Amino acid sequence: MIKRIFLTPFQKFVKIESFSGILLLLATIVALVWANSSFGNTYRELWQYDIGVVTDSFEFKKPLILWVNDGLMAIFFFLIGLEIKRELLIGELNSMKKIAFPLVGALGGMLVPVIFFLVINQNPDTTKGWGIPMATDIAFSLAVINVLGKRVPLNLKIFLTAFAIVDDIGSILVIALFYSGTINLTLLLIALIMLAVLYFMSFKGLYSRFMLFFFGVIIWFLFLKSGIHPTVAGILLAFSVPIRQKIDTSTFLVQLESVFNNIKKASVSNKPILSNEQIGHIDDLEDWSVKFQSPLQHLEHNLHGWVAYFIIPIFALANAGLFIDSRAYLDTALIINIIICLVLGKGIGITFIVMFAKKMKLVEVPKDISFKQIIGVSFLAGIGFTMAIFIANLAFASTPEFIDSAKIGILIGSFFSAIIGYLILRMDSINKKTTQKK
Repeated sequence: MIKRIFLTPFQKFVKIESFSGILLLLATIVALVWANSSFGNTYRELWQYDIGVVTDSFEFKKPLILWVNDGLMAIFFFLIGLEIKRELLIGELNSMKKIAFPLVGALGGMLVPVIFFLVINQNPDTTKGWGIPMATDIAFSLAVINVLGKRVPLNLKIFLTAFAIVDDIGSILVIALFYSGTINLTLLLIALIMLAVLYFMSFKGLYSRFMLFFFGVIIWFLFLKSGIHPTVAGILLAFSVPIRQKIDTSTFLVQLESVFNNIKKASVSNKPILSNEQIGHIDDLEDWSVKFQSPLQHLEHNLHGWVAYFIIPIFALANAGLFIDSRAYLDTALIINIIICLVLGKGIGITFIVMFAKKMKLVEVPKDISFKQIIGVSFLAGIGFTMAIFIANLAFASTPEFIDSAKIGILIGSFFSAIIGYLILRMDSINKKTTQKK
């Protein structure tokens, strides 16, 4: 009971991400079964159904799948931005000593798969898919590693989480630089000016959720119409949310005691409602509570459940429904390329770069993390589901005939990566138990 009460924030995070991974798997299975069942037409018609606003002078309609990929996923990227900012300021990436180990792993996990892809790829039309195997799906990978329970040290989970976050940063930069369309500089400039206003307000200690939401919707729309993928707006908006509290703990406790005493002294209504005096003191309590909370932490906490349990499963449901037809065009070479990049590119890339950096004394690997565990986690990093599918949709937007092939490669590659990574970590834990008994 005590352990459950005093779980660290990171352990709670792992639990949320692990369950999110299970929901992802269920959503993927449902999508595949639905798309290939006798109701397959309803699956395709649902996600292609146009939704939007139409007036005499204005029309803004998009298929439902684009509302998911461009709209809901902007919230997902906003949450990633909040996590990145927190990690950079006060978390696992806030110093060179802390960031060195996961940074080296992330570089190996991004560069080697890309090199593999470009070397293996022989079709000029599929070259633009080079960004697909870059990122790690943190929900799926943590779900797999969490199955092993206490057999895996917490430091290994922190390493996996940290380099997955660095991977996300790399993927976001790739999306912004290489997978955006023709840029409308005027609209982009207006969006950047609005962002600058939010940043200035944050710098001055001014923060309003309503202002963030109002500006956020407009900035998202401007990014969409400017040619920059709107999910990038989510990241940039997140960095405008301040992390600082307006008051510290000691001040809050003093005010809390004062409000408590005032409520005790306040007049009590005879009816089952609060008196005006009580309402005033409760309002004071709410005001002090808002000042005591970190805006970034509060937003991250409130959004995490929505993203993990709703947005990501919906994304999987909308994007994983591959219609398997033997007569359909599939690019076997692209499928095999992506599988190799996810399984071997990640597995070899992360392991080799980390061990090389350790040998050169550029990084310090925690003592409770073994060489085999690094290999196991490196293969788990090949689970690239969410971000990989997202990039595949962008990469082959102009050549949609390759999207299904890319998704098949992602699904198979992620599956093999999960199995290999799990088995390596599982065997390592069994060997350690055997050694300890002897």
